[in-house]
Amino acid sequence: MTILPLHPANNASPEALEAFLAQCRAAAVKDGHAKLVSISLAVGALDPLAVLESIFEPGEPHFYAERPSIESAIAGAEVAVAHEAHGPDRFAEIQRFIDETLAHTIAVGDVEAPFGGPHFFTAFAFQNEPEAGGAFPAARAFVPRWQVARAGATTTAVANLLVTADADLALLAQRVWRAHGKFAQFRYRETNPAAPTAGPEFSTREAGDYRTAVTRALTRLAAGEFEKIVLARAIDLTLPQPLHPLRVLNGLRQLFPDCYAFSLANGRGQSFIGASPEQLVRVSKGTLETAALAGTTGRGVGASEDAALGAALLHSEKDLREHRFVVDTITGRLAQLGLKLEFAAQPRLRRLANVQHLHTPIRAALPENVRLLQTVGWLHPTPAVGGTPMDAALAWIPALEGFPRGLYGGAIGWVNARGGGEFFVGIRSALVDGATARVYAGAGIVAGSTPEKEFAETELKFKAMLGALCA
Repeated sequence: MTILPLHPANNASPEALEAFLAQCRAAAVKDGHAKLVSISLAVGALDPLAVLESIFEPGEPHFYAERPSIESAIAGAEVAVAHEAHGPDRFAEIQRFIDETLAHTIAVGDVEAPFGGPHFFTAFAFQNEPEAGGAFPAARAFVPRWQVARAGATTTAVANLLVTADADLALLAQRVWRAHGKFAQFRYRETNPAAPTAGPEFSTREAGDYRTAVTRALTRLAAGEFEKIVLARAIDLTLPQPLHPLRVLNGLRQLFPDCYAFSLANGRGQSFIGASPEQLVRVSKGTLETAALAGTTGRGVGASEDAALGAALLHSEKDLREHRFVVDTITGRLAQLGLKLEFAAQPRLRRLANVQHLHTPIRAALPENVRLLQTVGWLHPTPAVGGTPMDAALAWIPALEGFPRGLYGGAIGWVNARGGGEFFVGIRSALVDGATARVYAGAGIVAGSTPEKEFAETELKFKAMLGALCA
């Protein structure tokens, strides 16, 4: 990426912007390759989710991810450049697309600000290949035309545009100038407080027979085909009027401030939303962070019951064994990349609004020759959403579940121009499509599991998402 020592706030005018874009077009002509032009500006404090909701268009792709507890959020919409991939090489292919795009990128403005410069919003479905009836491809990365992000007290707005050899400079300059003015003095679009809500009138339908699937999985487990398999459960909701995915998401982020609140829209009216507690991997300033999250129980009515449930989870042989599968697999895979990992010998509790989990944070220095998407490809799918051994478990999941997972259990996140970024696992989620939604939850099946217990665990995990959709 070429960073020019120019700042669009200095001598800002449509004429100056068009003159700058003319230089970019000349570079595109000289190189015989279109240029991605990225213009970053620090702006007044904005709520990225409110901005996205204010300009939401069902026919445009968007991406949103937030961790409310650390005041970090990023949103983007429309498409400047994009690429899709499938097959076992999909992670490497998306990395090549990112590298090729950055090799022909010109960036100006507050590029070094938090979330400055172009970001590649990326989603990898659970499976390597597209599934019949799936709403999203097996892998997709795109740079948005506009992006706004908050890191603590700093808000950065970014405009990205593709400048070709025959680009209409006046049109591009007008588009960027309007966006600059909008974000400099953004006015949120008010929603109608009298708009109807879903209320109690909705219907549900189970996709498949979860108890039977667990029973069949236990038979295969007893035969030694795998040690653990994660089976998802899906519930289809039909509501009296269309859902607004971002308004549902607003309720989720308030309920789960320690989770990743997220929304991805495919531009065809479908959005995958959720509040995921599971970090896949984060890379910042040469340090990699990941975590094992497996083993679940409920929350108590009072402090004593809550503590008793947590203590029982910490001493549950079945849950500790399930958690150890996840820790061993994550550390084993990353060790093959040459990472020296640091993690505690015993898990801790991670408490959410409706459940508590066994949780083991894992850290390592990232070698210079290891890329973020390499680690994503090695970690996905973790045993927390797939199983152990991985290939054996993955071979049985489609037949046992009986429905396409799509982005459920997939890897979702972003990569910046400096090689850093963050990915989480697409769980505690729903695919929203107008007045219908498919809600997902899963549980790990190991020796000692029972159909009733695993069904009850998915009920706990469903509770928050169903409540948000039907509020």
